[in-house]
Amino acid sequence: MSADVPRVQVPESLDAWRMVSARRGVEGRLPLSSLTRLADSLIDTEGEDVIYSLDFDRDALQVPYVELRIEAELPLLCQRTLQRFLLPVKIVQRLGLIRDESEEAALPPDYEPLLMPADGMLQGAGLVEDELILAVPVVPTMPGTEAMERDWPAPEAEVERASPFAALSALKQKHKSN
Repeated sequence: MSADVPRVQVPESLDAWRMVSARRGVEGRLPLSSLTRLADSLIDTEGEDVIYSLDFDRDALQVPYVELRIEAELPLLCQRTLQRFLLPVKIVQRLGLIRDESEEAALPPDYEPLLMPADGMLQGAGLVEDELILAVPVVPTMPGTEAMERDWPAPEAEVERASPFAALSALKQKHKSN
């Protein structure tokens, strides 16, 4: 995917089974501000658009799938420095389209299951947003800040005080002396 992908108005809903039969795909851009569920994890929604493509097909085993390719830079707050930074995200994910949960076991190991609604309609922007939400780290840290822990280790007294077992050890010592 290149940065010159035009901003395309992708249909809100895609008929996944029709797309698989036709071996079609869509690509486009989404502004970060349009991804409202993802916005809660970001420090702001300013910056570049999310570039994505969704390609529908069947593999050699005739398993229907959609392959997502997503490129984005997510503005996050570093939990070590409390500074804004851009987390580069590149995702390539193949989702096996299943009609029933029992079909999940038949998917190849590198596929993630996607349980299809009864009408077979998918929201492309929703799929992109779901993958980006999963890409956000639980504790965002700016690349290059790992050295902070190495250069400024916590004092030993602080580590002991932070340990829940330190209090138990003190109680045990007190009990033995009585």
